[in-house]
Amino acid sequence: MPVLTRLIPAPVVVDIRAGALADLAGVLADQRISGSGKLAVAISGGSGRALRERLSGSLPGASWFEVGGGTLNDAVKLAEAMKSGRYDAVVGLGGGKIIDCAKFAAARVGLPLVAVATNLSHDGLCSPVATLDNDAGRGSYGVPNPIAVVIDLDVIREAPVRFVRSGIGDALSNISAVADWELAHRVNGEDIDGLAAAMARQAGEAVLRHPGGLGDDTFLQVLAEGLVLTGISMSVAGDSRPASGACHEINHAFDLLFPQRAASHGEQCGLGAAFAMHLRGAVQESVRMTQVLRRHGLPVTAEDMGFDAEEFVRVVAFAPRTRPGRYTILEHLNLSEDGIRDAYAAYVRSAAA
Repeated sequence: MPVLTRLIPAPVVVDIRAGALADLAGVLADQRISGSGKLAVAISGGSGRALRERLSGSLPGASWFEVGGGTLNDAVKLAEAMKSGRYDAVVGLGGGKIIDCAKFAAARVGLPLVAVATNLSHDGLCSPVATLDNDAGRGSYGVPNPIAVVIDLDVIREAPVRFVRSGIGDALSNISAVADWELAHRVNGEDIDGLAAAMARQAGEAVLRHPGGLGDDTFLQVLAEGLVLTGISMSVAGDSRPASGACHEINHAFDLLFPQRAASHGEQCGLGAAFAMHLRGAVQESVRMTQVLRRHGLPVTAEDMGFDAEEFVRVVAFAPRTRPGRYTILEHLNLSEDGIRDAYAAYVRSAAA
């Protein structure tokens, strides 16, 4: 009987621990990613400069490029600047915007990307997608997965705690996103990849059930691993389905309707996920999610983010328009504004119980 397998696109190296940044050069050399040390390192103009001072001695062959922001133009400029060098790999050293710019630029010049995350704000650090602002708003661009992911927990603790909170919300939203995927499979016959769903769901469940707090290395390790696994799950599935359902539709609606007032990606996704679980009748799971969100200091109601109930009704009513063709609990129920209003009131009561 033949043994059937499939190849999963995944990083050659995943190094998550305290002090990992100090060993970056050695890890890349040992894994034959960059034996020569010729690296193009993309950093921000702010915190990235401090990291350059810290690492330049251990990376003598590196060229350093400051990235202006998280726009498509920034990524194209980075790629143009790197063309003149003969590099082994591109290193994206920073938060999500820097890593996404580096992903796009690396793909454009045909080099592998090493993601060195300095915060845990969302699951994009290991995903096959670069999210960049463009002239039409914001776009998602397919790129290869990082060849290596390095996360130094000491550096993560130095970042503002709001970034960790955002990552928690994004990881927890996997649970709702997978439930939406399964709903689309039952109702519309949409193909579902069991492995991708399992990876994303277990990443979310691990964060949901971990008793640790924001400053605990064990909790940060689980969160970082969960975000990496989520990125890989999207590669396995071939799209963002394992990590993006009604939760992310609600997040996008906040961004589009209230661009000046929107909260962080993870805060909006966490609230969206808890509300979506309530909508599908999984009240106990929704309450459990709100309890964990609250314990980590994340919002559980629209009012916690500075919005009133009517604004949240507008957001939920608009949310399906942000991802045409994606079937979630929002499309399934197709609630009127009065229906959303009643559902939100019931959700607030259950979250307060």
